Amino acid sequence: MALSADEIRSAADRLHRAEKSRQQIRQLSLDHPGITLDDAYAIQQAWVAIKVAEGRVVKGHKIGLTSKAMQSALNIDEPDSGILLDDMFFADGGLVPSDRFIGTRVEAELAFIMKQRLSGPGCTMFDVLNATDFVVPALEILDTRIERVDAVTKSTRKIFDTIADNAANAGIVLGGRPLRPGDADLRWIGALCYRNGQLEETGLAAGVLNHPATSVAWLANKIAANGLALEAGQVVLAGSFIRPIETRKGDTIQADYGPWGTVGCCFA
Repeated sequence: MALSADEIRSAADRLHRAEKSRQQIRQLSLDHPGITLDDAYAIQQAWVAIKVAEGRVVKGHKIGLTSKAMQSALNIDEPDSGILLDDMFFADGGLVPSDRFIGTRVEAELAFIMKQRLSGPGCTMFDVLNATDFVVPALEILDTRIERVDAVTKSTRKIFDTIADNAANAGIVLGGRPLRPGDADLRWIGALCYRNGQLEETGLAAGVLNHPATSVAWLANKIAANGLALEAGQVVLAGSFIRPIETRKGDTIQADYGPWGTVGCCFA
């Protein structure tokens, strides 16, 4: 790790203030050119610790950058992950307060609801399927507390910035028809995603590492190095299989998962 403990705490504090004030901060990768992936996850963990100290409760995990196209664009060879907290969950068909966020985008995903503890190393997609209670259609709400493009250098965000920023996670909506892991070939579950009644994006869950359960297995193996596991009752967002849909105040988003129902929200 290239950053000191003080620098990690300072970065976490800045992210926390950015979220509260809705004022983005400069890219951490510009302030700390030597930042590493371990540094970025340490900043994320320090930020989550601040939230937990304020009364938030960890409810699960999110996985991002699961498509080959996104990994190639960022010159990485594996996904990233973030933490889901209790105040990030919004009701299906409900209102999402736009004024709480900076600039939201939405993605369509499958959420895995764990029925038993799942730990790595050596976790496989079959272990994931056995440890999962339900799979549920979901929307992930993205936000960014870090500038996407630096005003001076025109540099774009790096993977270190995204990870430190809790993998850009801000909210989650669960809906549709829950299914048991063996009820369908999860690769072929798809979604038609609409903004204000207009079709914006489509995709299949196979876009997530060829099978979304493979993504969940990656996470279980990744966090095992820190002595962590996926716990019973936790929600795990497996990764998006569409491009992010930009949203503004007043927009209604709906994802149609065919036989598995719909999930949606309105940005109020």
